[in-house]
Amino acid sequence: MHDFEYRNGELYCEKVRVQDIAGRVGTPFYLYSYKTFTDHFLKIKKAFEPVKPLICFAMKANGNLAVLRALVQKGAGLDIVSGGELFKARKAGCPGARIVYAGVGKTDQEIADAIRANILLFNVESIPELENIQRVAHQLKRRVNVSLRINPGIDPHTHDYIATGKSESKFGIDLDTAHLTFMRSMRYPNVSICGLHVHIGSQITDGEPFVKAFRKVLIFVTSLEKEGHRIQYLNLGGGLGIIYSDEKPQTAAEFAKKVLPLFKGRRYKLIFEPGRFIAGNGGLFVTKVLYIKQAASKHYAIVDGGMNDLLRPALYGAYHEILPLTKATMGKVQKYDLVGPICESGDFLATNRKIQSLRSGDAVGLLGAGAYGFTMSSQYNARPRVAEVLVKGNRFDIVRERETYQDLIQRERVPAYLK
Repeated sequence: MHDFEYRNGELYCEKVRVQDIAGRVGTPFYLYSYKTFTDHFLKIKKAFEPVKPLICFAMKANGNLAVLRALVQKGAGLDIVSGGELFKARKAGCPGARIVYAGVGKTDQEIADAIRANILLFNVESIPELENIQRVAHQLKRRVNVSLRINPGIDPHTHDYIATGKSESKFGIDLDTAHLTFMRSMRYPNVSICGLHVHIGSQITDGEPFVKAFRKVLIFVTSLEKEGHRIQYLNLGGGLGIIYSDEKPQTAAEFAKKVLPLFKGRRYKLIFEPGRFIAGNGGLFVTKVLYIKQAASKHYAIVDGGMNDLLRPALYGAYHEILPLTKATMGKVQKYDLVGPICESGDFLATNRKIQSLRSGDAVGLLGAGAYGFTMSSQYNARPRVAEVLVKGNRFDIVRERETYQDLIQRERVPAYLK
């Protein structure tokens, strides 16, 4: 599942003691396991080996260049949602032929840059977007591949903020509109509508919503093919859940066992876009206790990491298991709210959590922080963003330096009349 474990009461990432990294780097910081990231990618690759899919890691989960390069070197493609992610994908060494581009709000410049980068596919979310891609491609005298993102109207039974396959979602095109678009494909001479894309949400622990969605798409594909339309690519998205607390998500092998029979005898190029499944359990957020505050009804452990660093608990009510860097052999267990220094009541990393008794200076790690951790962080309250560290075996490297106060004002300018 992951490569964080205790040895003689000390928390290790692979072969490196986390406390040693904290002493060198300072807190708070994100810590990533190379082995966990690459192992999880290879598990999906192996599970679906019979159909040799293109597995595009969803960059929005973790956009660190070192992480991206590690996965690209193992054969991963990248799923991007912005021009900035395209830029980073190219810097990470990902060939254009292994990049797919999703997102509901692509600008003219982003579309043009992606066309020039020779990406494999645009995942198109609306007809106005398709028309705009046609216009930009015509200006560039290019013909580009497009996959229509289908909204299958499936409830994935996950948090509302990360459910994208419901009919009321902003994502995707309903089946009737998609069918009409194929019928009118001659209106888009610079676009090859050669694929379908379906992504119903994130942190989905059960295989049944996927099976329902894929069956619905296959029925639609069959009807299109009977009308003479050729489909080359089926992008089945991502969304596989991971363990944060007591979840029992399906493994990659179990997922493949349910999905592969649906595509037996069909000759589509399958594409997957896992993000959290690959990165989530590969990351630890390390933070240090500043103060222990006792209130009338509870104890607060005030730490140096806040909601600007790890937003998920405040945004989603998300659970991250807490591991002290040094485990007490004996002693009192106390119930704490783990809260940060941000001036917001919503600034918490955990509530009502039983942990070994903590003191000022103790450091703890929050598991499951490899996905949607640093990528969602900010400089709120003028707090520099934290460092990122990658461990491989018995070595660790700082793969993103901690920001400085000077970084906070690097792009700001005071007009002359205020000087």
